[in-house]
Amino acid sequence: MKRIKRARVRHEGQRVVTDDVKKLKSLAIEPRLPPGEYMNYYVEPVRIEYYIPRESRFAVETRYLYIPLIDPVVREQDKILKLHMEEDRFVDLIEIMNEYPVHITDILDSYSETMNMYESISRTYDEAQSGNVEQLRSVFYQCEILMDFEPTLAALKFLGDFQSWNLNWLIRRLNALGVDLAASDKNVSLLIKKRNMHWEEQGLDYDERFEILAALFYEQAFPNRGLEYDQEDYFFDIFDTRKKF
Repeated sequence: MKRIKRARVRHEGQRVVTDDVKKLKSLAIEPRLPPGEYMNYYVEPVRIEYYIPRESRFAVETRYLYIPLIDPVVREQDKILKLHMEEDRFVDLIEIMNEYPVHITDILDSYSETMNMYESISRTYDEAQSGNVEQLRSVFYQCEILMDFEPTLAALKFLGDFQSWNLNWLIRRLNALGVDLAASDKNVSLLIKKRNMHWEEQGLDYDERFEILAALFYEQAFPNRGLEYDQEDYFFDIFDTRKKF
């Protein structure tokens, strides 16, 4: 069984060390949240592994990393995304072409290689809206795959970071419905980074429990990579409103 090693993530220039067994065991299994607030979090189980010398064995406990969902910042040109966020709607690309025919050519040009998946998402989403709520989980996993193809020219011009909004929307809806969900490690790391950027930009309080469990997640999910990541590792930075296109 893998031994806990030193792991770290950066927060305001600090490194979080996660090899203190007493500290790890003292962490609450879940954080205390106001009633109903859990819907706005993605929950990732994280293993805590430690050795018991007297029994000559490893013990494993689970703690739950609650990652707040940070919605994308809407740029001036992202009018379609802004409307969907205000109305709390899923962005169905097929429906967008029906509602905004002026953008059909740009969308088809940008999504020609993935249009079959967007058509599948649209059909599956319609099934979920008809009562088969488990299909929302299938929609989520398909959207995760499509994140690898963003941003497209259409997204940069007028759609915005709609896939990030879709994933957050689906997580909230699945939470409300009580449907279990397991996001990919890559997407979990993206959610963590968005949270950390938001925390630093807003000057929010340091959350030791979150930072320790996030560090453990990175070590367990990417054991051969380490935690020194660059901005270029995450495509969503291209939607930074401070940048000019």
